[in-house]
Amino acid sequence: MSLIQTVDVGQSYDGRDILKNINLSINKGDVLAIIGPTGAGKTTLLRILDLLEKPSSGQVYFDGVEMSKPKELQLQARRRMAYVHQKPIVFTTNVFNNVVYALKWRHVKKSAIKSKTEDVLELVGLADYKHRNAKTLSGGETQRLAIARALVTEPEVLFLDEPTANMDPISVSKIEEVLAHVIEKKKTTVVMSTHDMSQGQRLARMIGVIINGELAQIGTPIDIFTMPKSKEVAEFVGVENILNGVVVGKEGELTQIKVNGCIINTVNSFDVGEKVHILIRPEVIVFSLSADATSARNILKGKINSMSTVGHMVRLEVDCGFSLLGTITKHAAQDLNIAIGKEVYAAFKATAIHTIKRYM
Repeated sequence: MSLIQTVDVGQSYDGRDILKNINLSINKGDVLAIIGPTGAGKTTLLRILDLLEKPSSGQVYFDGVEMSKPKELQLQARRRMAYVHQKPIVFTTNVFNNVVYALKWRHVKKSAIKSKTEDVLELVGLADYKHRNAKTLSGGETQRLAIARALVTEPEVLFLDEPTANMDPISVSKIEEVLAHVIEKKKTTVVMSTHDMSQGQRLARMIGVIINGELAQIGTPIDIFTMPKSKEVAEFVGVENILNGVVVGKEGELTQIKVNGCIINTVNSFDVGEKVHILIRPEVIVFSLSADATSARNILKGKINSMSTVGHMVRLEVDCGFSLLGTITKHAAQDLNIAIGKEVYAAFKATAIHTIKRYM
């Protein structure tokens, strides 16, 4: 049985739909990252799941119980949850007392308060800060304090709203280390919204993509980033080569798709005549100076239109009758004497392509 479940949940403000027909099922121990563009409804969904907001439509179930009423049931459920805001509030007192308050509000025995607080401050790396005024903490330290205040209550479900937004890389790393420990050692169910897609990949076992208030796709990180179900999801997760094509032939396991006069071989179940999008990630493309340099099923001749260096990689834009973006190491670029205007061959396997239905 799911720990948290939503059935056709929607939320509207002033006649404007923020969420539409959200159906989620979250089991104990799950780690779900919710990603999506700014304003897609991520925070609203978290607040509904945490019972801070009542949805305009649909039902929310916690541990098998529908949460619309009575209030006593909602209160009991919320005592099993904790919520960390994107911009947490700290009290004008020391770090230790900021955490202690969370236990006092829940009427925890005095004999247990000190040890619980010290343990959780050690966990988040703030043990040496316990006598410091919480108002003097940095942004990353404040967020770790908020996480400590949430964890000290030993919640079954931890909700995190953009836990590392606008933080420096060191602070992000420290917070992710804490969360990874909580996920691995304490088996806490975690639901987080994040703008950082790589963070979702690092921490979550499942990712949900919200676009325009709808749950466009939910699946494992591999599913989301390599097999998006729609063009909108593909664009959001950063698939840079999205080509429009039409299926023109079938040959055994292979499907031939025509794109701007070129034939691209793929492996899919679409029928001849169907309109499709071909998705090709830049990292699966291999560049060479000869068509004989690879055994890949797809080998396209093109001319380099632009180049840019990103870290130890070089990004290429190649005109193959359509624009194709790919990456190559600096060392390989030097070996091939890559330059703008030079002709190269772009090769990629039929199995490296993901194909989705095109509606226009």
